[in-house]
Amino acid sequence: MSSDSMPLRDLPRAGLQSHALSQAARLHKRKSRGHLSEGLDTECTPTELIQQWSPPQKHQRIACKGKENDQHTFVLARRPRRKKDFRGGISWDHLPDELLLRIYFYLPLQDLLRVSLVCKRWHRLAFDESLWQSVDLQGLTNMGPALQQVLRTGVRRLRCPRAFVEEQQFAGTEPLQLLDMDLSSSIIPISALESITCRCLRLERLSLEGLQLSDNIIRSLGNNVGLQQLNLSGCSGFSASVLADMLKSCCRIEQLNISWCGFNKDHVKSVVSNVSPRVVSLNISGYRESLTLDDVKILVDRCPEVQHLDLSDSTLLMADSFLVLKQLKDLQHLSLSRCYHIHLAALTDLGQTLPSLRLLDVFGLVQDNQLPSLKKEMPHVSINSMPFSSVARPTPASKLPGSHGDRSMWNRKCRLSFQL
Repeated sequence: MSSDSMPLRDLPRAGLQSHALSQAARLHKRKSRGHLSEGLDTECTPTELIQQWSPPQKHQRIACKGKENDQHTFVLARRPRRKKDFRGGISWDHLPDELLLRIYFYLPLQDLLRVSLVCKRWHRLAFDESLWQSVDLQGLTNMGPALQQVLRTGVRRLRCPRAFVEEQQFAGTEPLQLLDMDLSSSIIPISALESITCRCLRLERLSLEGLQLSDNIIRSLGNNVGLQQLNLSGCSGFSASVLADMLKSCCRIEQLNISWCGFNKDHVKSVVSNVSPRVVSLNISGYRESLTLDDVKILVDRCPEVQHLDLSDSTLLMADSFLVLKQLKDLQHLSLSRCYHIHLAALTDLGQTLPSLRLLDVFGLVQDNQLPSLKKEMPHVSINSMPFSSVARPTPASKLPGSHGDRSMWNRKCRLSFQL
C-alpha cells in the first residue's frame, strides 16, 4: 500500500519502523569499519571526537632539582613561536638596496641621520657614498666629529665656512675624493688642516680665506695639478719659496685670489713670476709697499689673457701703469681702488687706453660729485658697481660677508645641508 492510500493513524508507526531499520543498517556499517569505529556510536561532541582520535599530545616534562625544590617544581615547556605580523603590501625588508637608496636620496640631512639608526642595513645604506656627493655643514656646532664622518663617506663637494674645529687629527691615509671645498673664515688648527690637505689630490676649487696656513699645507696643495680656482685671501704662515713651487705645479689655475696675505716683496715676486699663464681672473690687491710697476710688467707679460684684474691698495702704482695694462687686449674688469697716486685726470683717458674695459672700480679716488663727469667720458664703462671682489670666491660677490641667505658654492648648492 502506498503512503498516499495509508490511513493517517498508521503513518507514525511506519515512520518508526523505517527509522529502526535505517539505524540498524548504520550500526552494522560502523561495526564493519573495524577498530577505528569503536566509540563513535556513543554520543560525543565534535570537539570530544577530535580530541579522542587526534595524535597523543606531548606532556610537559616536570623535573625536580635538589632537596630545596621538593616543594617547588620547575616546569620546562617550549614557548610557542611568535607569528610574524604580516599584513598586505610589501615589507621594507624585501625592498632592494637600489630602491632604498633612491628613497634616501630625497631625505634631508637630519632625516637621513635618523634613518641610519633603524638597523644595520639601513645604517650601511644611509652612509653610501652616492648619497654624500655634496654636503653643506654650515651652522653645525660640533663640527669636528661631523667633519670626520663626512670625509669617510667619499664626499666630493664640501661646504663648511665659519666652522669651529677643536684640536683633532682626522684619521686616515687613503686619498680623499674632494673636488670642491670651502673652509673660509673657519677656526681650525693647523695640524687638523694639514691632515686633510695632505690627502687631497683631486681638488679643482678651494677656498681657505682667512686661515692660518703652513708650508706643509701649501706643499700639499701643489699635489692638486687640476686646481682651477684658489682663494687664499687673507691667509698667512707660509714662505715665498714654497708658494712659488705650488704655483708652478698648479699650472691650470684660472682664478687666483691672493689678496691681503701680508706678503713681503719676495712673496709678490713669487706670485707674478710663477702664476699660471692660463689665469683669467687675478686678485693681488692689498700690497701697498710691495707691488711695483716692474711686478706689473712681469705679470702682464706672463699672463696676457687676464680679463679681471684687481690691483687695489697698491699705493706705489701711478698713471704710467696704464701703458703696461694696455697690452691686456681682453681686460674687462679693472680695480684700482685706493691707489692714491693715480689722479682723476689720468682716469678720463682710460676708456680709450683700454677699449675692452667694461667695469672700473676706483673707490677712494673719485668723489661722488665727480662720478657724473667721469661716466660721461666713459659711457660704456660701469664705474664703482662692484665693491666686493668675486675672484675665486665660492659665494657671490653681491652677498655681504656672513650672510646666511645664499648657501651656494661656486654657483651650485649642496644636496645635503644642515638646517638650523
